[in-house]
Amino acid sequence: MGYNIVLIEPEIPMNTGNIGRLSLASGSTLHLVKPFGFELDDKRVKRAGLDYWKHISLKIYENVDEFFERNKDQKMAFFSSHAEKEYMNIDYTDNMFLIFGKESVGLSSEIIEKHKERLYKIPIFSEHIRSLNLANAVSVVVYEGIRNLKYKI
Repeated sequence: MGYNIVLIEPEIPMNTGNIGRLSLASGSTLHLVKPFGFELDDKRVKRAGLDYWKHISLKIYENVDEFFERNKDQKMAFFSSHAEKEYMNIDYTDNMFLIFGKESVGLSSEIIEKHKERLYKIPIFSEHIRSLNLANAVSVVVYEGIRNLKYKI
């Protein structure tokens, strides 16, 4: 059991480090799509991922086109605060690709438009925030997926 956690153009090293740690804990593979807002050897990435970083299953792509070309036949779910459907309604499958955008603006409008039938959100119940922290959002989705697969809900 595991997922493919995809970060398109991540900007904050601590989020990526935390998500790397989460990917290892959940038996998932972490996919990082360039450009990054930091260097992968940034000490903040390593600090957030602790000494686990060397054990993470990691794949790196030079750009979004390369990512989609190499994974074109995979089952994917995309996450955006602009979605209408909620993440609890996903038909989770083992090894599914869970796609998240960069911290500042999320997924590009091109990706949202092209994949709107597979676009999901995490509900937010306050008008005072636009979105969740990326590492928190990934955690919510990954563990909901694990719950669905493990308990066949």
